[in-house]
Amino acid sequence: MKDREVGGEPRRDPMVAGYLEHLRVERRASAHTLRAYDAELERLATFLGRPPVAWTEVDLDLLRRFLAERGATVARRSLGRTVAVVRAFFAHLKRSGALAANPAAALKTPRFRRTLPRYVAEPEMKRVFANQRPVDDKRAARDQALVEVLYGSGLRASEAVGLDWRDVAFAQGQLHVRAGKGSKDRIVPLTSPARAALRALAAVTRGATSGPAPVFLGSRRTRLDVRSVGRIVARAMRDAGVAEVNPHALRHSCATHLLDDGADLRSIQELLGHASLSTTQRYTHVSLKQLRQAYQRFHPRAQ
Repeated sequence: MKDREVGGEPRRDPMVAGYLEHLRVERRASAHTLRAYDAELERLATFLGRPPVAWTEVDLDLLRRFLAERGATVARRSLGRTVAVVRAFFAHLKRSGALAANPAAALKTPRFRRTLPRYVAEPEMKRVFANQRPVDDKRAARDQALVEVLYGSGLRASEAVGLDWRDVAFAQGQLHVRAGKGSKDRIVPLTSPARAALRALAAVTRGATSGPAPVFLGSRRTRLDVRSVGRIVARAMRDAGVAEVNPHALRHSCATHLLDDGADLRSIQELLGHASLSTTQRYTHVSLKQLRQAYQRFHPRAQ
């Protein structure tokens, strides 16, 4: 976060800089999380309009006015993230002794309707993979391997683009996901089709296919970005005649289909890298296949 420029050089608010460093070192926050927190606190500082910000003078009324202004332009979920960042920041200042009291402690998170994870049904996913053409160039090989990995291993888009060839263990049939959400590493299985697609990609890729070389490259031979992943997934869905979804829906699809076919929640939690089992339990509300089977088998009047 930057204060106003002094002598042509932007300088950071020391309290915000200290908080972000705390998140990076002690909480192992990802670069994405740090950027998001920095942006939220920059908005608050801009609203306060007093460089440097006198954080000791900020009170609950001032924070509520800021949130009211923010809430007029964003959805409730975005406003909820802003509230969470503001509360966490002032709680840190209070714990560190920079503030005698926490003015954000009484802030309420806005209520919003919980939405169920969007996913692609198994027959539709089969159509997506059945529609894949023989690999004849680097882009086609990359796109096929990317979709296979996203769905087969349940990766986030950011985790997929962060893969290096050193993270692909063909012999063991697994991937090493480095610095996932919460900066946690994990090992995930690699499906046979995904392994084959990655081998095909390696065969047509010029340059290094081992060590710290990106698996998925963009047109400029640099690491593929997350926005490009969204376009690739949308195109794969569209070409197969399936409703377009974002990359995260493939992750949801992986979890839902595993649950449908009998996998336990604890295993799915490990695969997806969820810190809490309650996050994984969302899929029990999505999946109805097991419920129908149990109903037909055990309810005395089901037949």
